[in-house]
This record gives sequence, C-alpha cells and structure tokens, in this order.
Amino acid sequence: MEKDIISNPVMWTPSNESLKSSQMFKFVKAINDRYNLDLISFADLHSWSVNNKSDFWSSIWDFFEIIGSKGNTPYIEPENQMPGSKFFPNGSVNYSENILSGHISGAAIIFKSEDRIRKEISWKDIKIQTATLANFLRKQGVVKGDRVAAYMPNMPETVIMMLATSSIGAVFSSASPDFGVDGVIDRFGQIEPKILLTTDGYWYNGKEVNITTKVLDIIKLLPSLEKVIFAPLLDIETEYVVDKFVNYNAIQEKHFTQEIFFEPLALDDPLYIMFSSGTTGKPKCIVHSNGGVLLKHLVEVGLHSNSRKNSKVFYFTTCGWMMWNWLVSGLLLKSTIYLYDGSPFFPNSEILWNYVDSEKINFMGVSAKYIDALSKENIIIIDKFKLTDLETIGSTGSPLVHESFDYIYKNVKKDVSVASLSGGTDIVGCFIGGNPMSAVRRGEIQGPILGMDVHVYNENGQSIKNEKGELVCKQSFPTMPLFFWKDKKNKKYHEAYFNKYPNVWCHGDYIVKTENNGFIIFGRSDATLNPGGVRIGTSEIYRQVEQIEEVLEGLVVGQIWKADTRVVLFVRLKPNYDLTEELISKVKTKIKTGASPRHVPSKIIVVNDIPRTKSGKIAELAVRDLIHDKKINNETALSNPECLEEYKNIEELRD
Repeated sequence: MEKDIISNPVMWTPSNESLKSSQMFKFVKAINDRYNLDLISFADLHSWSVNNKSDFWSSIWDFFEIIGSKGNTPYIEPENQMPGSKFFPNGSVNYSENILSGHISGAAIIFKSEDRIRKEISWKDIKIQTATLANFLRKQGVVKGDRVAAYMPNMPETVIMMLATSSIGAVFSSASPDFGVDGVIDRFGQIEPKILLTTDGYWYNGKEVNITTKVLDIIKLLPSLEKVIFAPLLDIETEYVVDKFVNYNAIQEKHFTQEIFFEPLALDDPLYIMFSSGTTGKPKCIVHSNGGVLLKHLVEVGLHSNSRKNSKVFYFTTCGWMMWNWLVSGLLLKSTIYLYDGSPFFPNSEILWNYVDSEKINFMGVSAKYIDALSKENIIIIDKFKLTDLETIGSTGSPLVHESFDYIYKNVKKDVSVASLSGGTDIVGCFIGGNPMSAVRRGEIQGPILGMDVHVYNENGQSIKNEKGELVCKQSFPTMPLFFWKDKKNKKYHEAYFNKYPNVWCHGDYIVKTENNGFIIFGRSDATLNPGGVRIGTSEIYRQVEQIEEVLEGLVVGQIWKADTRVVLFVRLKPNYDLTEELISKVKTKIKTGASPRHVPSKIIVVNDIPRTKSGKIAELAVRDLIHDKKINNETALSNPECLEEYKNIEELRD
C-alpha cells in the first residue's frame, strides 16, 4: 500500500486548451475578479471554498444564475452545525423551475432501451409533459409535502414525474423494477406515497421482463395510494384495470397544458426521499432538500464534471441508485442527459461505448465493477471507437483499482480524464472526486469536492496523511440529510454519522490521503455489502432466506475478492436437510425474486451455528473479519464464541 501511495504516476493532465475552457477555470476567474484574489490551482480553490463557506456558496448561486431568492444574510446559519446548519435560510428556490426555465432548443433527454428503443425528447416536450403531469397531480389533490413514488426503469417518464412532483413541492422517491415486492414495500411502505408511477416491464439481456404481477401485489400492500399512473414500455396486455389506474398518455391528452406554476420553496423543503441499504432493519428513509441538492449538484455536475449548456451527459444507472438523481441534475446545466436501460453487456460488451461514440457523449459514468469486467475480458475499445467527444469517464460504486486505470488508458482512450467518485445516498453526492484542473494519478481519486472539508481521521480524531483511517467531513454542507423519515429526535441520524466524532460527519469509508493530496479507498468500514459497487443490506437477504422452509437462519458478509466484494451467505439448516444443489438454487431464486438479482450470494455455505452478541444480535463483523484472516477482538461480547472456529480457513472461500 505504502508504495502505491507514494509512487502513483501521472496518467493524464489537462491540456492548456481544455483547462481554460472548463467551467471550473471560468469559476476561478470569476472568484478572483470578485474578491480580488489570485487563486491558481485546484488546491487554492478548494482551500478558499472551505475557509470562506458563505462566499463560496453565494458565488455558486451567482455563477450558475440560480432562479430564486438568496434571502438576507447570513447565508449559512448556524455556520457549522451538523446537522442543523441551514444554507440560505431566508431564501426560496424550486429545483424543477431551475431546470425548466428559459427557452432551449434541441434534445433534453435521449433514451435507449437495449437495442429495442431509442427515443428523443426535446426541451419543449419535456416542459409540456411536466406541466401537464403537474396539472393532473394538482387535480388529484397532491400538495406540498405529499409523496410521489416511481417503480420504474430508467426512462424519460420517470424524470418527468420527478420534475412535476418537484414543481408543486411534493416529495419524490424511486425504486428500480428489478426489486422484488418485499424490497419495494420495505421502502415505499414507510413513506406512504399518494401517487405511484409504474410500467409493465423492461428489457434485460434481450428478454422481456414482465413485472405486472409484482405491481399488482405492491399496490395491494400500499393502502396510501390514490392513483397509479401506468407508462407502458413493453406494451404487454395487463390486468391494470382497477379504478386506481390511469394511463400516462391519457393524462397527457386529457390534462394538456403548457402553463406551469412553480411552488416557491424554502431551500430545506424536501425534494427526495432516498433509501439506505437496510443493513440493520428496514432501509432508512433519507430526506434530502430541494435547495441542497440544487447547490451541491451544480458544483459536482457543473464544475467537477464540466457539464454546460448543450453538453452531453450519460451515467449508466437505475432509478434505485443515487447516480440517477445525480444524472438528472445535468438538466440544471441545460445539458442533454442520456438514459440507458438494460444490460451493459447485451448484445455485446461494447454496447455502451457504441452509444457514447454514436451520440457524441462528453461525460460517461459507469461503475468500477463494469470497468473491471471489461478489463478481465480484455475488451479493446480503442481500436473500434474513436470517442472523439468523450472528455471524462466517471466511475463510482466501489474503488477504481490501479489496474482499471491502466486498462482505460491503454484500451479505451488515452486522452481522457478518469474521474473516480466517492460519496453516497447519504449525501446524494460526493465527498471526493475528479476535477478538470488537476492531473489524474494511477489508482487515486484526484481530490475533495469543492465546499467539502474532507479529512482522514485516526481513532483519536486526528487528521492524518499516508495512513489509513476514516473519511470525515469537518464542516457542514448543503446535502446533509434534512432528517430520516419517522426518526424520533433524529436518533438514527446521529447514530449513523456523528457518534464517532462530535459535530464531524464520519462516513464509514476506510481511506487514505496520499502524498499527492489524492485519495485511495479500501472499502467500507461497516458491515454493508457492496458487490459490484451496489450497496446491499444484509437484512434484505435475511428476510428472504428465512422464508425458505429448510433454512433456520442465515448470516451474510462481503468477502473482498479479486478487486471487488462478493456476497457470502452462511446458512444453518433444519435437522435432516443437506445443502444440495437444488436447495442452493432455491435459495438464490428466492433472494433474486424477493429482493433483487444483485442480492444473490456468490457462495452459500452451511454452518452448525451463527455467532451472536449477548443481546442476541448476529455478529456479522466477527465473521467478516475471520474470513479475511483478521483477529477477533470482541469475543467476550459473544454469547457463543466457540462457534467461530468453523468460520476459519474455509476451503470454499479460497476459490
């Protein structure tokens, strides 16, 4: 590790032309002129942004010409309280208005569903559809604070529903259609949506996936629903004939209008409810603010990712991942956003690159696991696609390993900025990431995000360098969650981020700050599973496993394996049952259908007992440490420590 920290070579540096044409460089110039400064490097700019918070966020507002009112000073009150600091506490803004304002020609959204559909929606059309849908929602009695949910593929109607919801001050939440019924109810059941947007299915690996039965089951379990809007994708004949259903296209005809009223909202009025992984129970419902998301995403998408008017932004994501919310914010910059729904490997491993090349996309985002998969298959992109317009490749979800940097620069494109990003659903954004002003070094994330006072702490709360520690943020920022849904006295909120270091956000990433002021992440420091860059909660797997007759209980952990994390499920069976291939298949099928395909374990291993604490909680961390050959320091906290022996040196975990 130490060698990697010190000697990571530079793999890309911005040309003088690309540097001076970047949004961030223009922002630096504006700051220098406004405050009579002489900021030159990204490090200068970042230092100024955290040491002059109020001026920085005020300058972001002005630079991007946010529609709304800043209100009176102070612009941050109190200055640094986590949680509790309010940004522009006397101001007003509407996220949707800042996307739909002005008269822009050309495409707002390009949508592709594998090789079946390509759809283009103009700025004019997106405004009309949003206005019409908002008109319908108002007539249905949806008001500020009501919840609207989408159980949808990554298609334009999902974006439009979010914009319509935001315009009237209601709160939007989404889940992707690969989630099973239980997974959806665990999420939407807590927030009690009044309206649900859904569809008939989606394509994956060239096959139609019919979700109509799941939709009907979900509706039965969501008594709060007053209307279900149906936006067909596959044109399957459905049983969606109950009174609650109304067709999306019928709404566009019957309630057509070009007039839209944007509800003036406080910056800390809710915009999104997003969901944690559900590690210790049902997923936490994380409430994010209208103004906070607007400000933070303008920094990340507009400055760090260099999106601007008429640029083309693509992130391969589903509606159940925070990168979908991040991608939608490309519309704030009047960029065209590109949606892709389906498998990234159908009909071949080059399909996404063909999309990027043919559409002349400027920013492409994927998961680190996707890059790793291409590398293992030795897919040579550089010989088949010119990728002339591609400026940045973004990567997140899990650490982008050193070898993946090698692969990109050798086999994808030599002159491209590789922006590895890290943050999460918790902040619907990033703590650290790329930027267009700094060099890209092998295996490193370039630096902190502007406005984020990021440090690496040791156990004593000291800021360290060249040593592994906890990723923390020492100052407040706009996308701290407003609260967790139904979290009395913010108890779970405080436990999640502030228990370790008072008034300092501790994110739970195990990380190092390098000699070059870049960052390398070594994984999560808690028990959350993260296979392929997708955060998975153990309780969601347990719920499915425990419904299987032959299984008494299970314990699931993530095993670091070949630059990724694989899910390992230990099961305790009822007497007279064996772990046959048939039972393994049954377990995997149950998890796949009840939770999602991403929850399916790579290994299922039978054990005699499950370690527990004296309070009866399953000791996942102890088992995870054992399978990584780490010493267990808390055996005295276990009621049955003798059972740990069978988790040591398991042969099946060596391959």
